[in-house]
Amino acid sequence: MKAFVSGLAGLLGSHVAREGLALGWEVTGADNLLGGSASNVPEGAYWWQADCREVRTYAHLLKDAEVVYHCAAAPYEGLSVFSPSVVFDHTLSSTVALLTASINAGVRRFVFCSSMSRYGHQEAPFTEDMPTAAADPYAIAKAAAEEIVRNLCSLHGLEWVIAVPHNIYGPGQRYYDPYRNVAGIMLNRVLLGRSPIVYGDGSQRRCLSFISDVTGPLLKLATEDVAGEVINVGPDDDGCTILELAQAVLRTLGSGLEPEFLPARPAEVHTAHCSAAKARKLLDYEPKVSLEDGLALYADWIRERGARKFEYHLPIEITRTPLETPRTWSEKLM
Repeated sequence: MKAFVSGLAGLLGSHVAREGLALGWEVTGADNLLGGSASNVPEGAYWWQADCREVRTYAHLLKDAEVVYHCAAAPYEGLSVFSPSVVFDHTLSSTVALLTASINAGVRRFVFCSSMSRYGHQEAPFTEDMPTAAADPYAIAKAAAEEIVRNLCSLHGLEWVIAVPHNIYGPGQRYYDPYRNVAGIMLNRVLLGRSPIVYGDGSQRRCLSFISDVTGPLLKLATEDVAGEVINVGPDDDGCTILELAQAVLRTLGSGLEPEFLPARPAEVHTAHCSAAKARKLLDYEPKVSLEDGLALYADWIRERGARKFEYHLPIEITRTPLETPRTWSEKLM
């Protein structure tokens, strides 16, 4: 089996590649390092630092690939309200370009990693038969990317699968990114001696997925009889509130700090968790790592590398707006 993985240096892509290699797969890939790190790329994977939108720079790596895992995106959901151009371009345009390259390479199956944001403000738990109801530019880009996957693959004879991982965290994640990765942000801040930040009252509810619980089911998408399916991949309990997450981070690190509350972010979905019934049936999905254990493993990994100053590497594109831009971004308060 030869697999091409976009976003190979990111959290999801690097773990998919590593576990694929462990199965004896040949793995190639590309990453522009917008949100990943070259240190994540597993030994044995052949990759180029390349942007998915620039097909000519990586098309040769798709030769003889049977399956493509499209993990690359600009997964900055909250930031997309204020920086829609960079998020939309790196999420939708990269998908169109990689699809084009995959079609020309004769790839058998295209696995698109979408986002739980596709469900928007609908009533949880989200099920795959719900329509997309995107509530922000990032979610719109993901929903549009799903449609172009269906369209181009159907027209040109590729099998496709849409996976919907949600709120993945763990070793390999860019924990010093101020715009995303809530668990990493909180852990990094507390390790820097600062309080975890909670937007609004912290009652927003999420299910977090430890990375090792996600990659196994994703690898099965290359070979199982799931072509044409949309499948949620993540825990199906009702998760925790963001305030409870902050408290769990403080307990994990043995910190006496208290959460710091800031105004709610605009367009943020309040309650988001999915049904995993389909993944259990088709992929034998079963989450094994509890939130407490996952945070402890993630914290140990961050400690080994050292807490870091947050890097504001993306611009705020919309500055004249009645919406309140989070001060953590506009004033670089992280």
